Amino acid sequence: MPEHGKLTLPAPAKLNRMLHIIGRRDDGYHALQTLFQFLDHGDTLTFAHRTDGEIRLDADLTGVSTDDNLILRAAHRLKAASGTRNGAHITLDKHLPMGGGLGGGSSDAATTLLGLNRLWNLDLPLERLAALGLELGADVPVFVRGHAAWGEGIGEHLTPVELDMPWFVVIHPGIGVSTPGIFKAPELTRDTPPITMARALQGGASSWRNDCEPTVRTLYPEVARALDWLGERAPSMLTGTGACIFARLEREEDAEALLAEIPEPWHAFKAPGRNRSPLHDALDRRAS
Repeated sequence: MPEHGKLTLPAPAKLNRMLHIIGRRDDGYHALQTLFQFLDHGDTLTFAHRTDGEIRLDADLTGVSTDDNLILRAAHRLKAASGTRNGAHITLDKHLPMGGGLGGGSSDAATTLLGLNRLWNLDLPLERLAALGLELGADVPVFVRGHAAWGEGIGEHLTPVELDMPWFVVIHPGIGVSTPGIFKAPELTRDTPPITMARALQGGASSWRNDCEPTVRTLYPEVARALDWLGERAPSMLTGTGACIFARLEREEDAEALLAEIPEPWHAFKAPGRNRSPLHDALDRRAS
């Protein structure tokens, strides 16, 4: 068990460096091809051991019900799957915007699964934790596995990849984008021809795009304005269904200079890309 029965871990953001929608399945979900990469920036969760078996959460998540809270759902799912009688007090320090396309909720869930697996000394393998994560959401497994990946299916079929690791400036335009609304929009591209992972990687960042971007531009003018502004300064793209957008820069000083230009009321941050999740790096440091 971690020292003093307490463990603090990151829940990093992700970017979709590319996102193609290649079809719609019979169950209503969309078939995707995407490249996931982590950022060295995100939320922080602290787990403290409880001997009474209770799971408690301190978090300021306005508008998120207990039933919809992925941290609590992950904790209870792990507790039930393992049969442990342990409990935990979880504290969330939230930095990532909700509904921004950065995977914040999924990352929080993955950190909860890996953190409590360590805190409770369960020793469940990564494959089992990823399977539990998939029950919570399609993006959770990539955070559990902890490596940049080529994703297919609804994003859950993952193949590790090595991507370039530049600096990124990420802008949240201060509005929310409805993911279900984007995927239900009649104008959304749903017939991009599938490509191989090798072809996607060979094309490189200059050829990558997000099929959701034209629809989001049409339905959310403030996102379109942010994309236009950022695109004049650096190669830029929407992540997920938004609302966050990102620019790729080669040097930290370039990212710092761009960050200083961001107009109000947009929120922004800079961070380097990471092919290995900061969560897994933190767990390794704890184990050494």
